[in-house]
Amino acid sequence: MKNIKNKVALITGGTKGIGLGIAKAMLEHDIKVAITSRTLEDAQSVASQLGGDALGVAGDVRDLKSMKSAVAATIEAFGQLDILIANAGVGYFGSIEELTPEQWHQTIDTNLTGVFNTVKAGINAIKQNKGYIISISSLAGANFFAGGTAYNASKFGLTGFSQALMLDVRQDDVKVSTIMPGSVSSHFGGRSPKEGSDWRIQPEDIGQIVIDLLQMHPRTLPSKVEVRPSKPKSN
Repeated sequence: MKNIKNKVALITGGTKGIGLGIAKAMLEHDIKVAITSRTLEDAQSVASQLGGDALGVAGDVRDLKSMKSAVAATIEAFGQLDILIANAGVGYFGSIEELTPEQWHQTIDTNLTGVFNTVKAGINAIKQNKGYIISISSLAGANFFAGGTAYNASKFGLTGFSQALMLDVRQDDVKVSTIMPGSVSSHFGGRSPKEGSDWRIQPEDIGQIVIDLLQMHPRTLPSKVEVRPSKPKSN
C-alpha cells in the first residue's frame, strides 16, 4: 500500500496481547481500526481506551455468522475494509493423555477454523479494495515440540492455509502474509507479562512488523516472517 493513512483494518482478538499491540501501531499511523472480542462490552471498553478511530465490535472467530457481522459492522462504521488481521488464538499444552477433546476442538476451532471464518467473511471487501490479509501464526507452525499436539496442529495448519491463500489471491492484487513469532510477552495461554520478561518479543514489535509489511513496495511480498527474541533467556 503506497499510503496507509485512513485505511481500515479489522483485528480479531484485538483487546490484548499481540492484537492490541498491532491496533496501537496502526492508530499511530492513522489507520482506522476495528477490534473484536467475543463480547461487545470488552471490545468497546478497550476501543474507548485506545481512543481515536478505534471501534469495538463483537466477533467470535469460531462462528462464521459472527465474523460476517463483525465485518459488516466495520464497513458500516468506516465505509470500507482494507486490512484483515487474523490474530485471535488460544493455547492448550500437555501430553495426549492430558489433552481433553474439548481443548483440542477449541484450539483447532479458534486457531485454524477461526482464520478460515475471518477470511471467508472479509475476502470480498478485501478483494474490492486490493487489500492485505495478515495471519498471526507462530514458530510452532514450523517447529514441533512435546506437549504441543493441538497447538502445533493448529499452527502448522494455519501456516499452510495462509500460504495457499496467498497463491489464491495474489493475482487479484491482494497480499497475504503470515507472521510467526516465537516467545512474546503477552497474556497468551492465561499467563501475565512478568518482570524480567523484557527479553521476549513485545506486542508493539509485532505491530511494527505489520506496519512494515503494509508499507512494503507493491511489487514485493514477504509471505512468511519468522520472528525470534534476539537473545533468548537460557533455561
